[in-house]
Amino acid sequence: NRQAEAAGHPFRSEHLLIEAHEDGRYLGGLQARCGVDWVYVELLAVDEDARRRGVGGALLARLEDEARARGMTGVWLDTFTFQAPGFYERQGYTSFGRIDDYPRGQARVFYTKRLTD
Repeated sequence: NRQAEAAGHPFRSEHLLIEAHEDGRYLGGLQARCGVDWVYVELLAVDEDARRRGVGGALLARLEDEARARGMTGVWLDTFTFQAPGFYERQGYTSFGRIDDYPRGQARVFYTKRLTD
């Protein structure tokens, strides 16, 4: 994007994939995209049998470490009210917006976590 580059913010997008395994068994994974100093979590999925064992938190922590190593400002993501808002809040993420009735009767909630000052 020429405007972003002209403003000193070259837009380069890079995908990251982080997986969790235990004794050769896939427990979950995280897919994210780095761009314009922030990381967006596109997908975080943990096998149902591995939930509530710290796998999701460990995946996010690994992503945050990688983001810091790359000099990223922070991480942002979205979820639905019927999915995992409490999980992200426990990981230190703060809600910055929502779309009500997306889907009807629920909401899509957006979160951010700043990694640098």
